[in-house]
Amino acid sequence: MRDLSADHALLSLNTATVRKQGDLLAIVEACARHGIRAVSPWRDQVAAVGLERAVRAVKDAGLALSGYCRGGMFPADAAHAQEARDDNRRAVDEAAALGAPCLVLVVGGLPQFSRPGSAPSKDLGAAHAQVEDGIAALLEYARAANMPLAIEPLHPMYAADRACVNTLAHALDICDQLDPDRQGSLGVALDVYHVWWDPELSAGIRRCGRDRMLAYHVCDWLVPTKDLLLDRGMMGDGVIELRRIRCEVEALGFAGFVEVEIFSNDWWTRPMNEVIETCITRHRTIV
Repeated sequence: MRDLSADHALLSLNTATVRKQGDLLAIVEACARHGIRAVSPWRDQVAAVGLERAVRAVKDAGLALSGYCRGGMFPADAAHAQEARDDNRRAVDEAAALGAPCLVLVVGGLPQFSRPGSAPSKDLGAAHAQVEDGIAALLEYARAANMPLAIEPLHPMYAADRACVNTLAHALDICDQLDPDRQGSLGVALDVYHVWWDPELSAGIRRCGRDRMLAYHVCDWLVPTKDLLLDRGMMGDGVIELRRIRCEVEALGFAGFVEVEIFSNDWWTRPMNEVIETCITRHRTIV
């Protein structure tokens, strides 16, 4: 396992972690000032400043990307299917322009939540099928752009509204079905917040192999959790065995950035410098 204690050269900041404290340009500047070498921006933050300005800011700051958030939200009714297709192609194009190593996919749940305005449905099986079909269609476009797609399994509490792929095993099943030759164009983004509880996690990580593990995200699970979406913990403040999971991920040969992604009503109220400095300290001592 890599030694992170000496510096934070392998730390990437997912820009959602400080999204309330400043726009993308301010976040990029703060990361460069603190010696953070990589970021993972969100599409709405890029749109707010404009893609060209975002590309220029990242380049001028000398930052790499650990991913781009996010594509997906595939399930939709017939009236919104083209919208989903076009939106995901735009996400691929943006990721390529920014130089991201992968586009993270949050696949979506039931269509009325994935694509608002879609006819209501409770058919989870149909949503699963739409997710698989949507990834298959996007994969061809993404391969032409040389942009790997990273399926992010989300905690089961999000199955209805955010992602109906809820285990690493399910995500890998889709990868094996759509990319049986393991061409490197389809894999997973492993976020400990969503998978730490899974008794099959270790076996799933081994099944990934190096070629399927495209991104690795850390934070912590607080007890009690006050909000299912917006109460993630800073690393070390919760119950996740962060060192054990990273050890298993890096045993595959994963050599990418360790990306901190925290959605938190608590941390969003604190100054950006405090949040970033705490991320650096915990990255060296806890992750």
